[in-house]
Amino acid sequence: MQPSIVFIKNTGLLVSDLPAAGGGAWMLNKVPQISLIFWIIKILSTTVGETGADYLAINVGLGTAVTGAIMTALLISALVLQFRMNRYVPWIYWMTVVLLSVAGTQITDALTDGLNVSLYASTATFSLMLAALFAIWYRSEHTLSIKSIVTHRRELFYWAAILLTFALGTAAGDLTSEALGLGFRLGVLAFGVLIAAAALAYRLGASPVLTFWLTYILTRPLGACLGDWLSQSREYGGLGWGTIITSVVFLVVIIALVVWLSQSGKRQRKATGALFVRVK
Repeated sequence: MQPSIVFIKNTGLLVSDLPAAGGGAWMLNKVPQISLIFWIIKILSTTVGETGADYLAINVGLGTAVTGAIMTALLISALVLQFRMNRYVPWIYWMTVVLLSVAGTQITDALTDGLNVSLYASTATFSLMLAALFAIWYRSEHTLSIKSIVTHRRELFYWAAILLTFALGTAAGDLTSEALGLGFRLGVLAFGVLIAAAALAYRLGASPVLTFWLTYILTRPLGACLGDWLSQSREYGGLGWGTIITSVVFLVVIIALVVWLSQSGKRQRKATGALFVRVK
């Protein structure tokens, strides 16, 4: 019997991106379309990850072990929800991203502050780990495109990569602003220029997959430097907002944008109808 062919309409997913028949159940792409709003929420979520992790470490007072256990439980719950969905659900997806951002920051902070691992070493280690993950992912699936997250195996690769980008971005951001002495404002400027360069390369014909992942990695240290600049006291080169105000303001903006995306997605699904057509 001839295998079924699945055409997915209005998702940006190419038929050639689909896994081979028998490689696992197919589902709607679990990652949002890449747009300006996507990058705005991504930067805001990384900033919340930086300020939220600082708040939990300094202000809550529950201790590292208890705080870590609570965040791990929340993250696992979010990932379980995410994997149970068979399509992209904005609030679940972005809740998972925010929690991964906090977790990635805490991992790097634990290595730096708890184990005295240098930022040079942690940046290099996370870079190698992310490169190895990408190599395994590509060898297994023959694509790193986020337009083809249509099986649970690809979704596992995707979320593992997201966690590593947050850990790497935190280390790189701290290395730039602290160890190299550039400060928060210059860090925001430096990583902003690098992101603009990646966007320009994409416009000039560079690989969309490569430029996406480079930009995704760079938005983490940008968000970290931005979070530190806003939250740290003026004595240390910040604006003095504090971690609570910075986290709350950015979370409110994230929630507003996610609500808007959810309503927009509902209208689009009503307009497009069924997304799957099977042909045998």
